Amino acid sequence: MRRNSPKLQESINQWLTELKYEPTFNVLYNKYHRNKRFFADRVASETFSFTGGQISPFDQIIQENAHTLGWDWRLLASQVYQESQFDPNARSWAGAGGLLQLMPATAREFGATRISDPKDNLGAGTKYLKWLLNYWKDIPDSLQRIKFVLGSYNTGQGHVEDARRLTQKFGKNPDQWDDNVAEYLLKKSQEAFFNDEVVQFGYCRGEEPVNYVYEILERYQHYQNFAAE
Repeated sequence: MRRNSPKLQESINQWLTELKYEPTFNVLYNKYHRNKRFFADRVASETFSFTGGQISPFDQIIQENAHTLGWDWRLLASQVYQESQFDPNARSWAGAGGLLQLMPATAREFGATRISDPKDNLGAGTKYLKWLLNYWKDIPDSLQRIKFVLGSYNTGQGHVEDARRLTQKFGKNPDQWDDNVAEYLLKKSQEAFFNDEVVQFGYCRGEEPVNYVYEILERYQHYQNFAAE
């Protein structure tokens, strides 16, 4: 999303407003708003409630990399927070590391030699995001394309492709994330769906990528309120 794309920003804001009318919203609502303690802790976190226009200590590097993607830097910043909470030394149980939580093989493939180095990690992660943008280039709507990219970054494009095939099989729109592909990602945790003949990548805990996309775009909306383009 380019910095001169106010229409896309408006689309994201409108999507967040309209999402509550869709079935997928129930999953998100139950997790974040019925869990009062989780929601209070999240809103109180220093990065969620920053003032003064700065989002992180890495804003400049994030801005430079977002420019190569054609994204608003605040969107990329929201993804970095989602992955690591801006901790360059963060490590997952699966071995992913750094600001954009790259797996070692992915880091090597996209040119990162020091996974905990913010510049290396963000550079490689951005190259991977750019690869995903190209992978999903045939998704016609730019906002939908961003959702497919983010969902794929979280769970892999194979699971998203499975969900698209299920979406098409059951008569819905495989180019639309909300209430379409997201719905069948959620269903990929059910045996009847992950064993369907059109599914190639098996079981997926679909709640994770669906939440991932929602949280990043919701936080991005918040960042727009206090951090300049």
